[in-house]
Amino acid sequence: MSTAPDTAQSAAAATNPQSEGEGQRKLPLLALLALATAVFITSLTETLPAGLLPAMSRDLGVSESATGQTVTVYAIGTALTAIPLTAATAGWRRRKLLLTAMAGFALANTVTAVSSVYELTMAARFVAGVAAGLAWALLAGYARRMAPAHLQGKAIAIAMAGIPVALSLGVPAGTFLGDWLGWRVAFLAMTGLTLLLLGWIVAAVPDFPGQGRGERPKMLRTLRIPGVTPVLFVTLVFVLAHTILYAYIATYLDDLGLGDSTGLVLLVFGAASLASIWITGAQINRRLRALGIASAVLVALAAALLAVLSDSTALVYVAAVLWGLGWGGVPTVLQTAAGDAGGESADAAQAMLVTLWNVAMAGGGVIGGILLDAVGSESFPWTVLLLLLPVITVVLYARRAGFPARRPVAAAESAEPAV
Repeated sequence: MSTAPDTAQSAAAATNPQSEGEGQRKLPLLALLALATAVFITSLTETLPAGLLPAMSRDLGVSESATGQTVTVYAIGTALTAIPLTAATAGWRRRKLLLTAMAGFALANTVTAVSSVYELTMAARFVAGVAAGLAWALLAGYARRMAPAHLQGKAIAIAMAGIPVALSLGVPAGTFLGDWLGWRVAFLAMTGLTLLLLGWIVAAVPDFPGQGRGERPKMLRTLRIPGVTPVLFVTLVFVLAHTILYAYIATYLDDLGLGDSTGLVLLVFGAASLASIWITGAQINRRLRALGIASAVLVALAAALLAVLSDSTALVYVAAVLWGLGWGGVPTVLQTAAGDAGGESADAAQAMLVTLWNVAMAGGGVIGGILLDAVGSESFPWTVLLLLLPVITVVLYARRAGFPARRPVAAAESAEPAV
């Protein structure tokens, strides 16, 4: 999850008709929805195994904890490649880079769908993670560059809406489709959607130049900028906490006797996530800090409910609602916070955020698998709760830089209604 640089605004204006005249008051919705679909594909490709673990493990002849590592290896692929690929492709034109990344998803999901060999499946998932490294190093910045300054927060929120849509519709639909026609069909459906998106990008998404050599990201220097380190810490620990439970949600619910309701629980979680991202998009310019605090507290409350009251089916669904309300806006909050804190080094800050996000995804898959084998799935909510305590502390502490009460650019932005 990263942004392209915002330093090429004059070049963007030459290529983007939305950047001048009447376009100053509008967002390029068709193009932003294409980016949201790309986000949807990257998010769903990453998390789809969470709803299909039992069936995938049977077909691949491995344990569920081993199959859970398909999420881990995807995240490793992204974590290992996001920064070097961002640097290596910094000079590429943005649309060419986006098309290359999405073509990688089509290839990886096709191989995953047809493979019966665990090692080949893991290799395909790694390739998908590499494609995600390219995509996430591009998408938020792409959205920013297509919008006038006073609408950039809303543009990012629209693009990031692909995440809760993937959770609210994609994973449950993939789970239902997997139960009905087999998990392989779910991955083939992802390939078909990606092929349609490639044509959409060519037709509707404006192109932008890459960076010149003198503008390449300086990673270590960026860490010394006030506010960047707190945002990166919160990203690492928050995503780790979320992934420990989410990567094994099908197994966790099965152990509660709710295995047949996995799709419905995910649907409730995702619907709440959609509400969360709508709220976040409307309030991000004025209440970044409050949104960061609320997100962590809501997920902590959900974990507490699951830890002590998971024997009540009704309260499991309440926890799913709280979890979704807390988690849905997190990508937008963290990307906005990293971009604001990084300032002129926003692209470097975002590239590091992408890397740590996926380190956390990989760590969550590994730690979750260890906990599942050693203690059992009942340990997941307690672990989530324990990890969120330092997250809340750091967000509260970083009130001047990182998670300020008001975004630095908010004073210059208009109070137009959300699009």
